[in-house]
Amino acid sequence: MTAGGPADSATNRRASDSMEEELLALARREPQGRQLVEQLLKLLDRATGSRGAALYLKNERGFRRELATAGSMHDELLAAAVADSPGQLEFCGGLVRWNGAEPNPGVATPAILLALVTAARELVLRGQLKRQDFEVKSRGVQLEALYDVGLAIASTLDFERLCEEILMRAVSLSDARRGALYLMQKDRFDLHRAFGGDAQARLDPADDETQELLAGTPRPTCCVLPGALYILGVPVAIDGLPKGLLVIGDKESRQGVGPFSPADRRTLDLLANQAAIALENADLHRQALEKERLEREIELASEIQRQILPKGTPQIPGYELAGWNRPAKHIGGDYYDFFPFGGGRSWGLVLGDVSGKGVPAALLVSTLHSALRLLLDRLELGSDLFFRLNEHILASSAANKFITLLAARLETSTGELHYLNAGHNPGIIVRARGGVEQMGPGGLPLGLLPGVSCRTEVTTVEKGDLLCLYSDGITEAVGPDDVEFGFDRLAALLADARETPLEELMLRIDREVSAHAGGLAQGDDQTVLLLRRTAS
Repeated sequence: MTAGGPADSATNRRASDSMEEELLALARREPQGRQLVEQLLKLLDRATGSRGAALYLKNERGFRRELATAGSMHDELLAAAVADSPGQLEFCGGLVRWNGAEPNPGVATPAILLALVTAARELVLRGQLKRQDFEVKSRGVQLEALYDVGLAIASTLDFERLCEEILMRAVSLSDARRGALYLMQKDRFDLHRAFGGDAQARLDPADDETQELLAGTPRPTCCVLPGALYILGVPVAIDGLPKGLLVIGDKESRQGVGPFSPADRRTLDLLANQAAIALENADLHRQALEKERLEREIELASEIQRQILPKGTPQIPGYELAGWNRPAKHIGGDYYDFFPFGGGRSWGLVLGDVSGKGVPAALLVSTLHSALRLLLDRLELGSDLFFRLNEHILASSAANKFITLLAARLETSTGELHYLNAGHNPGIIVRARGGVEQMGPGGLPLGLLPGVSCRTEVTTVEKGDLLCLYSDGITEAVGPDDVEFGFDRLAALLADARETPLEELMLRIDREVSAHAGGLAQGDDQTVLLLRRTAS
């Protein structure tokens, strides 16, 4: 019998009838999913007389083999469907392939293919629903975890502990192997903490690599986490201003490490938003604690300085004495004191001004005070004392620190005044007989150069004379017109009020200097020491 004859037609009809019966049997059993597809592939294999049939499902890389009959030689991955191939049928979401030519006529191949495509579409939909269900559940778990993270990071104000918590939560939420937290320092991101390996020490926000990292598209050669294959970074920002950068690397899965998904970036973004607020709060808390600590230390330093400065003025027969000090800050760098010699037969008067203000200046004031007390117990007020004091200050202070000092020894019986002026403002003597004299400098300030000397000058405070020692905070007080109060203004004020009681004169100096400043903040420490020899 030749091919295509009556016998072949009868054979095809019997085969077709058999296939239809098997299709009906499958319909009665109602298999689903992969089981149904496997049965239909076997029927297709028999109907086409091929050596194997396979189902491919479409993915981002092409077509991946999902199911195949035994002995199938079809490739596991196809980059694209072969156009006009007689052994395949492409449909939305995949394709069916078999080895063989066109289906035998009269056999139920079209019905099998229709059922197979329908079953395959259902399989695709089931997979999509399963993935979506998994993503929804995963998202729920992530949101719940984010809520827990929010509670965890909001519950601590310890900055270092918070940074560690943020990094570890970022790594665990994203199933990452590695991570790093950078904090903005001035104009760059500095590495604060790393996990799972090394990280680049610092990043320039303007660098192209950093910009791509912040945008979520780092280069393959990005070296933020050396050796990492996949990197994801998000900014930690407050009101659009970057405070830090959170970086994770190499997402772990059953297949090894892989890229991060858009959901991972959304999760990391939410974590970064919470982290930014928590870091800001912790930083403000840290600053508040630091400020409180500094205020306590400043108050302690201020109390120590109050102990150093005289609590009153000594009673010297035949003389009136007054002293006044007002620092520009809580503590200052001006210093004055009185020293008795020979049981009160003579008195030392000292007024000094340390360069600068605040705590550093106050510390040097303390050094000056203790050194003077020790040296005056063994040495007369003169050039030898100045030399030793200069060497001590030079060894005890920073290179940019120095002290101007005017120290005098008053013989109370005669009014003879021996003084040394180490770079200080000239003292003023307003004479009872008229006129004003200056006690000019005789040497360099203390602590500038080694081995320097200062000459001793001698004058006499006559009966009715007024002596004024002061710091430059008085004469250099600036008004709104940028003009200083000045030496001449102070000398004229003293001459005009030469006979005014010293306490009242102190108040007048304060009033006129303040009025000259016109409400401007005090720019420097202000100190005045007044001495008048009474006429009687």
